Amino acid sequence: MRQPSPSPRTWFITGASRGLGRALALAALERGDSVAVAARSATADTFAAEHRDRVLARSLDVTDKSAVDAAMAAAVAHFGRLDVVVNNAGNMSMGMIEEFTEEQARAQLEVNFFGALWVSQAAMSHLRRQGSGHILQISSIAALGAFPSTGMYSASKFALEGMSEALAMEAASFGVKVTIVQPGGFWTDLYTNMVSTSPAEPYAPLRAELERQWAEGSVDSDPRLAAEAMLTLVDNEAPPLRLALGSMAYDLAHAVSRQRIDTWAAWEQVSRAAEHAVPQPEAVR
Repeated sequence: MRQPSPSPRTWFITGASRGLGRALALAALERGDSVAVAARSATADTFAAEHRDRVLARSLDVTDKSAVDAAMAAAVAHFGRLDVVVNNAGNMSMGMIEEFTEEQARAQLEVNFFGALWVSQAAMSHLRRQGSGHILQISSIAALGAFPSTGMYSASKFALEGMSEALAMEAASFGVKVTIVQPGGFWTDLYTNMVSTSPAEPYAPLRAELERQWAEGSVDSDPRLAAEAMLTLVDNEAPPLRLALGSMAYDLAHAVSRQRIDTWAAWEQVSRAAEHAVPQPEAVR
């Protein structure tokens, strides 16, 4: 068991009834912190009896902006302050881009991007006035690079990271920190509860090859290891903008970055030739 934190914190964690969110909530409670657990099926009864006086459970659908605002306000009223807000709620849709229905595509963005946006906005309204706090945005290894069948999921996480980079710079002037956490594979129910598109026959060979690759190279870890890493993260006075969790995510981050740098360098002449300052044309004045 971890030693108690130097100064007990108060957390607000979405998607805290399962997976990484639950592991993080348990780890925080075990070291003496207080946690507002927010999830569609949130209940304090699922936590050990000795911790329940430090748990506030709120049923929450993060796609409901007014409900998010109310849950955040209730947590602040209950605990008096918030120190760490974790945008963990999310789901996964798998399929080739051509196969997605409009409903499926919008649903993926509603939870993973818009839900995180509503939580971030609600958190900032309190943390900004408080003059301190730390927002953890749970992204994914899929935001390091998109791959066949992960396109819409990656799109939702790319959007989350773009928003969060700007948020980090905006929040810094108020003493609020933002970190994008990029987990690799962990044993959660993300995969078992994911939505899949209806397979289109032309993509059958690609699907078969992907299944072969995943069977050979899948690496998944105990969510408690991710929780431990995030506790270390929030204990640091100068946390990074991004933190990769797991060797797979770390190695992929380096590989993708090197590949992009090499491509930019190879096409440098074409890139630079596309820019040459000229007076503003009459048509756009």
